Amino acid sequence: MAQFSRIEVAETMKRTGLVPLFYHQDIELGKNVLTACYKGGARLLEFTARGDFAHEVFQELGKYAQAELPELILGVGSITDAAAASLYMQMGANFVVTPSLREDIAKVCNRRKVLWSPGCGSLSEINKAEELGCEIIKLFPGATYGPGFVKAIRGPQPWSSIMPTGGVSTDEANLKAWFDAGVTCVGMGSKLISKEILDSKDFQGLELRVKNAIETIKKVKI
Repeated sequence: MAQFSRIEVAETMKRTGLVPLFYHQDIELGKNVLTACYKGGARLLEFTARGDFAHEVFQELGKYAQAELPELILGVGSITDAAAASLYMQMGANFVVTPSLREDIAKVCNRRKVLWSPGCGSLSEINKAEELGCEIIKLFPGATYGPGFVKAIRGPQPWSSIMPTGGVSTDEANLKAWFDAGVTCVGMGSKLISKEILDSKDFQGLELRVKNAIETIKKVKI
């Protein structure tokens, strides 16, 4: 079961401003990625469960995080149905991220009081997700909508908490545009944990990239 409440997860997202996204089938490599992100200051990580037997990898990473990285809030992403959400929550997922809005996932997460963040792309979807109890909306794909969409949404709905994923980079101008628009945090995958870093196993370089990204976010946050 989850080690962190959904309130703790939401507050950590807001405080750090960054949710790294990562998937790889190699468990040992995954442990090194988690450690590098943790040392760099990240306190959340979304495991994007996209491969065969991904749940087995997640299970091992969850055990490792609980034993070695006690402040790391490990969640799962790319979840498309309630059964998968339930499976990962049973294995300790502290939050669940979905590419689209699904009420069946909302129900099982709410039942266990686990934060869930659905991918939304319209004001109607955002409103529906909030009616279902969503704390932080995932704007996906972020690159399609851009910071202007977030600013427009938060004009009439300043209470909406939004996390863009896709179209977010470590570039200061990019991060400033998103946070100026009013996002709560950003999700960052290959722009942060790149294929080159994984192929070369440059975990010290990853630690530095995460550290710099968090420092930049602190600098540009309103």
